[in-house]
Amino acid sequence: MISGIYGQNDLNNLTKPRFDTLFLPEHHSNLRLTFTHEAYAKYDFYMGREANTHTAVKPYTYKEVQEVYDMDAFVKGVEKNKKTWVGRKLWNEHLFQVKEDDFWFNGDFTVGLSLGKDNSEDIEYTYNNTRIFKVQGGLGRNLSFYAAIFESQARFTSYLNKWVFDNKPPNSEGLVPGRNKAKRYATDAYDYSVSEGYVSWTPSKFFNIQTGNGTNFIGDGYRSLVLSDAATPYPFVKINTTFWKFRYTNLWMWMRDMRRDRMVNGAHARKYVSLHYLSFNITKNWNIGLLESIITAGNNGMDMDFLNPLLFYKTIEFSRGENGGNGLLAFTSKWVPKENIHLYGQFLFDEFKLEEIQDGNGWWANKYGYQLGVKYFNAFKVNNLFLQAEYNRMRPYTGSHGEIELNYGHYNQPIGHLWGSNFSEFIAIARYSKNRFFANAKVVVGEKGFDPSVDVNYGGDIFKTYNNRVNDYGNFVGQGSKAAIFIGDIQAGYLVNPVLNLRLFAGMTYRTFDAQPTTYSFDNSNTTFFQVGLRSNLFNWNTDF
Repeated sequence: MISGIYGQNDLNNLTKPRFDTLFLPEHHSNLRLTFTHEAYAKYDFYMGREANTHTAVKPYTYKEVQEVYDMDAFVKGVEKNKKTWVGRKLWNEHLFQVKEDDFWFNGDFTVGLSLGKDNSEDIEYTYNNTRIFKVQGGLGRNLSFYAAIFESQARFTSYLNKWVFDNKPPNSEGLVPGRNKAKRYATDAYDYSVSEGYVSWTPSKFFNIQTGNGTNFIGDGYRSLVLSDAATPYPFVKINTTFWKFRYTNLWMWMRDMRRDRMVNGAHARKYVSLHYLSFNITKNWNIGLLESIITAGNNGMDMDFLNPLLFYKTIEFSRGENGGNGLLAFTSKWVPKENIHLYGQFLFDEFKLEEIQDGNGWWANKYGYQLGVKYFNAFKVNNLFLQAEYNRMRPYTGSHGEIELNYGHYNQPIGHLWGSNFSEFIAIARYSKNRFFANAKVVVGEKGFDPSVDVNYGGDIFKTYNNRVNDYGNFVGQGSKAAIFIGDIQAGYLVNPVLNLRLFAGMTYRTFDAQPTTYSFDNSNTTFFQVGLRSNLFNWNTDF
């Protein structure tokens, strides 16, 4: 399938673009394709069927997905026959769109509205009221841009409201996970806003360069141990270099340590993540990846050594001194034994000694984690039925550091797995869609070790220094205040507008949290939560903890 803004005869002659002939120009651009697990469950199937596709680094660009899956055809296939301006804008189109021969842009005003009720006596009802304005476009063949602002007021379920309050940064009244700092609204609700935007430049077929404010994800699973979208958006620069069977990703991220004792002149302290990831297709069906990342801190700026896209970061970290940075190494793999079955995994090394692992004595600095998963597309020969199973496990103290600002966190949230460390977790997911209708179900079952008080460190809180660990030996996953966590979630709905991913939905969530002994971080609870709403799915709500 040939896609993009050129026809077959123009591929070698890069003539003047003609955006005015395209149905939806964004589908043929190098803009980031909005990353939601639900949407990517479909795209990954088509990406996985093709040789030399690299699926771990997300978000994808529209263009690389359009090359294997005709997004124009999908939108046209569910299009409603509406003649009035209001009908077309509601059901089928952008609010406004301009298409000329050498540039294009469109803009939308959309919403994220929900109303719900949990079984808590503390919360009368829950709601989220988000107004969203976004604009995107392209100037010529190589340059694309995107900007969006989300303005919200919300009251969450009882346990989530507690998390928002307990994790608030200094000079703030709350922190909404994955979104931003918040201020009180009414007596038990929050007001918060998020701004995202970036520029994507493709100077040649080998390179794509993105810079802006947003989130990134590395992995083929529902979770990522190395880099997820669980934390608040941050400034970043990303370079994807693709040639032959390789894709090499450089990613630099500017993050914040939000604790009061780390504030500098009234501002939250800066921290920096330098990451590179090499993806290699050994065969058409087997991909492996190697990742190295370093987190450093200081308000004098990022060390120039880490801006070199080719150096091994660990050697630089070693030369800087013991507390000069916190490095991680990771290995990823994906194997496609059949086109509708994908097996994937990650193995993360923070720190370890082979002889200590062989002794099996629970040495505290054997800090590592792993992920194993399987995806089953068109399961049991049912079109658009997607099934997924995943297991994640992380040793205590993984992602933490002796210098607490060098932890793998941002805005009081982990930038890897949102449970932090000292846990094991199993996830099962089912998704089904037909035309504009959809249904999803998810079950999360896990155990995590928390600290029974703020003064001890059993290795589950990456924001504490590991110098205050409880033991050098005898450490195990789930130590401390061991909590059994169960989350069941079902949702069904109807796609109102495909170009906005605007959906009517209704769902139910059941969550139990039982820690023995009790933890200061969460109250033992049993939550049943119902909600209905209308929202554009433009990001993942990572609140299943």
